Amino acid sequence: MKNNEQIRTLGQLKKSGYKPRSVKDELRSNLIEKIKRKEEVFPGIFGFDDTVIPDVERAILSRHNILLLGLRGQAKTRIARMLINLLDESIPVVAGSELNDDPMAPISRWAKELIAEKGDDTPVEWLSREDRYVEKLATPDVSIADLVGDVDPIKAANLRLPYSDERVIHFGLIPRAHRCLFVINELPDLQARIQVSLFNVLQEGDMQIRGFKLRLPLDVEFVFTANPEDYTNRGSIITPLKDRIESQIMTHYPDSIDIGRKITEQEARLSEDQHASVTVPEMLKNLVEEIAFTARDSEFVDQKSGVSARLTIAAFENLCSSAERRMLRNAEKNVTARITDFWGVVPAITGKVEMVYEGEQEGASAVALHLIGQAVRTVFLQYFPDPSRLKHGQERDPYGVIKAWFSAGNMVDLYTDLPAKKFQQELDKVAGLKKLVESANFEKAEIYTFMELVL
Repeated sequence: MKNNEQIRTLGQLKKSGYKPRSVKDELRSNLIEKIKRKEEVFPGIFGFDDTVIPDVERAILSRHNILLLGLRGQAKTRIARMLINLLDESIPVVAGSELNDDPMAPISRWAKELIAEKGDDTPVEWLSREDRYVEKLATPDVSIADLVGDVDPIKAANLRLPYSDERVIHFGLIPRAHRCLFVINELPDLQARIQVSLFNVLQEGDMQIRGFKLRLPLDVEFVFTANPEDYTNRGSIITPLKDRIESQIMTHYPDSIDIGRKITEQEARLSEDQHASVTVPEMLKNLVEEIAFTARDSEFVDQKSGVSARLTIAAFENLCSSAERRMLRNAEKNVTARITDFWGVVPAITGKVEMVYEGEQEGASAVALHLIGQAVRTVFLQYFPDPSRLKHGQERDPYGVIKAWFSAGNMVDLYTDLPAKKFQQELDKVAGLKKLVESANFEKAEIYTFMELVL
């Protein structure tokens, strides 16, 4: 509502023409407006335009609770958090209410008694959309009291009330999220008996606490996130709960290098100095993404675990930092990243891939280097012919001069901290290398990057 700052009492709210509506209707109405205005509903989410986002929009239009199911690093929580942009800017609540009571439709005894006592003079305050987002990470130690509520002995003693009086209840997170968006991350981690406590609020929209006859007709939009059950060893989502969550939406990893790059470049946290002084060639940006694609198909990596988008983000940050470190050590003002800088990317890979038995036998670092090597080969073949497929006795081997140079006992030393000029001098020593790369018509600034790739 506009000009809500001037509305401070229930009487003023009635005169304004305000009508209560559920949070699901609110989300639906605001989504419809955004779609009509052709506004982007989930800015910064890439690769889901034809898959996940339409499913989420359909679920909101259907007024459904949502389960986002997918492997790690697939923007599940990001999507859930962005749903607050579909809420109204602010809504009226009874001032001082711990359950965000709607002044026109209160649910708590406290708010009902206050309105009965003060009538149109009941004070009203406004709750912003940011304050209507509640998130809980499901852990095995979460209790029913945390989510639903319990009797508060201290409150009972202070107010001198018997335990049979509903005013001694300390409400949990879900009742306090009345008229809000409530997100539970990693739902399978909730113990089965705790998941059972969600049945009523999902199906009937009410909440029962302890032995009280009290029934709260809660208005909550639930969004759950979870990994597939075959990956999560800690627990699973019980079937009756799944049955009550109306829309289950599967997320996925980027299906192209370009989409992966957009995500990485958006999420990578580089300093201003790094942006100004470190140049990463386009080919190396593609190589970073190719590592993740290679890992997702690798026999050493557990595919049920997945390979998070966080791998490429951390790898890109390490690549830039590795180049920056060389620049600082050599007292240079600018630097261009190289393939040798990928030695610094290994720590970003080792902690983010869960290996099967064969991978464990190889060792984390060896698997990381293997993935980088495979990715380098894949990228190389996008620009140059495959040396292993050249026919024996072919009239002209494009790599013949280079092979002959190395066969004569020559060698190059491209160690990590080699200054830019010496790096170029080392590459220029290799007979036929520059000519091969220049024949492919690359940009002048990328010539030495591709010369290194060929080696």
